[in-house]
Amino acid sequence: MRFWDASAVVPLLVAEPTTSSVQSALGEDHGMIVWWGTEVECASALARLEREAALTSDDANVAFERLDALLAAWHEIQPTEPVKRMARRIVRVHPLRAADALQLSAALVASDGRPDSMEIVSLDSRLTEAARREGFLVLVPE
Repeated sequence: MRFWDASAVVPLLVAEPTTSSVQSALGEDHGMIVWWGTEVECASALARLEREAALTSDDANVAFERLDALLAAWHEIQPTEPVKRMARRIVRVHPLRAADALQLSAALVASDGRPDSMEIVSLDSRLTEAARREGFLVLVPE
């Protein structure tokens, strides 16, 4: 199982240049692990694309249906005390915003504190750099 950042989930919902490589990564995975805020981050990205007219209303509806299908299958890391405590440390040592720090701390919890045992799928350069520094293997689809 891999930990999936929302930046890598969105290309599974709408056509983007990285969609085929992200789909390949998903096909090789045995299940997605995400942080509890991924659903809202993805919904926000889809809504922004619709507001900016990059997605029609019909395309947005299809994308939201895809999100619902992924949501039914993925494993969510909840905002537990260890996640929040690690996020506080992460914002002090990495140049990340709160959401990315929570995401990275959720990945640390998902890996049982052994980041070298889990791969993170992300298209976010700041998050991938921090994840590498924490010891994660990082897959950046091209």
